[in-house]
Amino acid sequence: MFHGTVTKELTSHEEWSHYNENIIEDQKDFVFMKFSGLHLKSMENLRSCISLRVCIFSNNFITDISPLQSCIKLVKLDLHGNQVKSLPDTKFWSGLKKLQLLYLHDNGFAKLRNICMLSACPSLIALTMFDCPVSLKKGYRHVLVNSIWTLKALDHHVISDEEIIQNWHLPERFKTYNHRLFFNFCPALKKGSTYEDEINNIKYVISKINEIMAHNSPVLIVQRWIRGFLVRKSLSSLFLYKKHQEKFINEYETKQIYIHKRYEDKFFKDLFFQPETNITGKLARWKHGKTKLWVNFH
Repeated sequence: MFHGTVTKELTSHEEWSHYNENIIEDQKDFVFMKFSGLHLKSMENLRSCISLRVCIFSNNFITDISPLQSCIKLVKLDLHGNQVKSLPDTKFWSGLKKLQLLYLHDNGFAKLRNICMLSACPSLIALTMFDCPVSLKKGYRHVLVNSIWTLKALDHHVISDEEIIQNWHLPERFKTYNHRLFFNFCPALKKGSTYEDEINNIKYVISKINEIMAHNSPVLIVQRWIRGFLVRKSLSSLFLYKKHQEKFINEYETKQIYIHKRYEDKFFKDLFFQPETNITGKLARWKHGKTKLWVNFH
């Protein structure tokens, strides 16, 4: 797969589609595109990028993102710092079945009804929309959290159970915006980052969000306890059988050792207190008996 990244010497051009005709011909194989701060106005040429997985078009002048509809393999989409004012319909978002990280902060979204289109995105985990006009509206976070069911993190904070379950008052540790739930999953872009770097970052972000939820969600904690209890209960019969088996083996070994010791005591008593005993024969029989008992023991 081709990893496409535009370098600094191309920033003097108006549109990225004019950069290099040879690159445009191969764009169907692109899995990574990073065009940040290049004053781009259009994403029209992305229609043929069917293999694209990581797309970073931040800090440009983009107003329409509908050309991304054919990029059905997208996992991460970063469009922050543009001039997008409305999102495509639910058909667009339902087609992006693998999209997990979406950065839309610092854009021109103003209507709650429009951003609810994101509820059709089936795998979305993390979303940013801070510094947009819509983020100032009352109930903005509540509407998004309860519209996008797969969402786990919104604007630097992992979603708390208190936001999902109505009228549930939790201790301070589990409350919304608690410092334990804070996580900046959209740090400043690094210059020269590669496709492998971006994939590793995606994995880290998702695993960190899951880790924070696992330790700060009462629902997940209770579920973990219940699963542990059910597993121990289902395996209890196996543990009892194993314990009984070990007890039986220990009793058998103890009995064998006792018989062996009693035989040796009798032999030495006969050997030293009955001088007329045939010592050579006794020793031979004792060695033979000891070998036989050792075989039985093992």
